Amino acid sequence: MALLGNLLKGGITLTTRIQSKKVNFAKVQRKTLSKLLAKARYTQFGEQYNFEDILNSAVFDEGNTFYEKYKQYVPVHNYEKIYREWWHKARAGEKNVTWPGKVKYFALSSGTSEAASKYIPVTKAMTKSFRNTSIRQILSLGRYEDLPSDLYEKNFLMIGGSIDLTAIDEGRFEGDVSGINAKNIPFWFEPYYKPGREIARERDWSRKLEKIVEEAPNWDIGFMAGVPAWLQIIMEKIIERYQLDNIHDIWPNLTVFGHGGVSFEPYRAGFEKLLAHPLIYIDTYLASEGFIAFQNRPNADGMKLVLDNGIFYEFIPFNSQNFNEDGEMVENPQTLMIDEVEEGVEYALLISTCSGAWRYLIGDTIRFVNKKYGEIVVTGRTKHYLSLCGEHLTVENMNKAIELTAEELGITVKEFTVAGVRLDSLFAHHWYIGTNDQVDAQLVKEKIDHHLKVLNDDYVVERRHALKDVFVTILPTDTFYGWMAKRGKLGGQNKFPRVLKKNLIADWQEYLENQPLVQS
Repeated sequence: MALLGNLLKGGITLTTRIQSKKVNFAKVQRKTLSKLLAKARYTQFGEQYNFEDILNSAVFDEGNTFYEKYKQYVPVHNYEKIYREWWHKARAGEKNVTWPGKVKYFALSSGTSEAASKYIPVTKAMTKSFRNTSIRQILSLGRYEDLPSDLYEKNFLMIGGSIDLTAIDEGRFEGDVSGINAKNIPFWFEPYYKPGREIARERDWSRKLEKIVEEAPNWDIGFMAGVPAWLQIIMEKIIERYQLDNIHDIWPNLTVFGHGGVSFEPYRAGFEKLLAHPLIYIDTYLASEGFIAFQNRPNADGMKLVLDNGIFYEFIPFNSQNFNEDGEMVENPQTLMIDEVEEGVEYALLISTCSGAWRYLIGDTIRFVNKKYGEIVVTGRTKHYLSLCGEHLTVENMNKAIELTAEELGITVKEFTVAGVRLDSLFAHHWYIGTNDQVDAQLVKEKIDHHLKVLNDDYVVERRHALKDVFVTILPTDTFYGWMAKRGKLGGQNKFPRVLKKNLIADWQEYLENQPLVQS
């Protein structure tokens, strides 16, 4: 066995045992917030919102009085508010705006629903936070006892945005957060990192794919990380190019897949057709604003929040008291600390970070599945749900309905989206299903409708009343990728929106008018 592999595995196992001790999550989070406030108290933001006064109240506080004062002094922000009032100054080059110093990187992010790019600051402290959590994720593999020691010397295939970032001005850059992170990987990781810096610089997704396929036989991949759809495309192209039975014919040591961005379950069946044996799947919650959570133990129901690495969390019950029907947050929502949450309740996330985000609505909704371990699942987006008439259909419901439908019909669904539409004076849902398998659209409609009635009580009620019909259009998978290419969103960490609303519906329908529909 490889000496380095043995040393790595020994260190990983020891670190995992140390990390297994019981932790008071609320105490850890109070300490995290205190550190953030102390670091930023002399910034423009910190001085305006009295960080010094909040810190003074924390000296003898073992409860949540400190947090209550933080809530009292600092308002909640969505992206538009914090960029308009603060981040635009940092992007223009001002120092000490919401975090000390000048921000070197800005992550371009449009989520999956916005047309215009968002500019998310990525400070030096956040770059370090990303790196430290990535290392913790690798260390967590020590809990998987059957992994061979030499696996830790295999290559890591990490698919993301280009590391050829766009210059804002001298010494400052913007680009995809995955590209920013890849550009800043530690020197000791360079020999393991694939596709390597030369290919990672490529901005054109199609050319990047071709180069990856060309170099694939020269790599010994043990780990993969990225959005499931793009990794599946890469594996399919490699198998086709080299006439393989499965991806393990060329990468026999491929063992671990770290996935994120979207639910993996709708992709699982098609993904596993490309394998000779099962992989270890590790769910990951990495956003432009921070590395929030990852699955850190075998058979966990969710991902463990990273509570001590530069991010403070608040939880807003995702209900009509805190959000309007368009998923927009009210001015003063109810917010909770981690010791106040309950399992099984859906929350929207507010984060305060070492990149100078303060009480910032990240736009995702989560649910605690194991409060003891601090484990969550991502259930969707605050604006990615359908409730035209009270059906309250979540992305989690949609993913499960598609997963069950695909399993029962023996098809692979690689992409899907749904739009709410008017039907005379009432409403309907229009599903667009991306599959290259032959399937009857009416049968798909019946299956999806049935499963949603089982999964969601509100949906059942509204299907009897205002939600009068369900439409299904079957499309080739490339139709979805073509639309993303048209919008400049092909590849990397970009995901197809699960729910189409407002201007996106019109843009999608206009695009489809020029595309051949397989079935409808």
